[in-house]
Amino acid sequence: MTNVHDTPVTVLGLGAMGRALAAAFVRAGVPTTVWNRSAGKDRELVAAGAIRAESVAAAAGGKGLLLTVLLDHASVHDTLDPVAADLAGRDWINLTSTSPEQSRELAGWATAHGIEFLDGGIMAVPPMIGNPGSSILYSGSPEVLHAHRATLELLGAADYVGPDPGLAALWDFALLANMYQMFGGFFHGAAMAGSAGITATRFAERAVPWLTAMVHGLPGYARAIDSGDYVTEVQDLAFQKSGLDAIVRATQDAGIDPVLLDPLAALVNRQVSAGHGAAAFARTVEELR
Repeated sequence: MTNVHDTPVTVLGLGAMGRALAAAFVRAGVPTTVWNRSAGKDRELVAAGAIRAESVAAAAGGKGLLLTVLLDHASVHDTLDPVAADLAGRDWINLTSTSPEQSRELAGWATAHGIEFLDGGIMAVPPMIGNPGSSILYSGSPEVLHAHRATLELLGAADYVGPDPGLAALWDFALLANMYQMFGGFFHGAAMAGSAGITATRFAERAVPWLTAMVHGLPGYARAIDSGDYVTEVQDLAFQKSGLDAIVRATQDAGIDPVLLDPLAALVNRQVSAGHGAAAFARTVEELR
């Protein structure tokens, strides 16, 4: 493992996350080169000590660790394909949000061009980078992670999830699915409460402790899913159907679109119609498979 000050870092892509990552490196004294397709986003970083690459070719011709924090899978290829030959022998970490299969494709592309590849899923928002609570999931080459762990831990906890290059993206998106549906549920509830003049701020004051209490039920659901044992004596799918149908009705009565809740209600109704009404709510995972 190298000292964080020994290996320079190049960050391609200076959206909010790219700037946060580059800033963390600069603060730690890591020699940091930055590039962005549109001009201007590197001003504060350069003022703080970063080096501006005037082109992707200039960035690719440098040394050390390369990080891509671009818009999507296509933008990674648009950026790196023209300079692939110049990247041979470099260690590359892709922190762009790409699907598991797209991450695997990038790993194959990297191997074909003599580039060592590690994929990452950032489990943080930009203000968290470099602070407690920030973590990044990595998959792909363990050698790349070992060589640069000290540098990467300047960004947050570095958690290796396996050699399959698609695993970090899979974990990332599976966890984000939890987050988005939680936020969606909050938006739905805030809209319902708002129909009676309750502010979203007041609603949040009750939603936070309620959701915090409910999250402790996840390990129990997980045990049922892993075992495939969906026998229950309480709150079975028939019970859940009645509750969800009532919530959908209340939502409509309040003049709120139940579009966020409808898919879950439909999954539960489908199971009950198929004769699974006595099974536990966790059986819903089988409808998704």
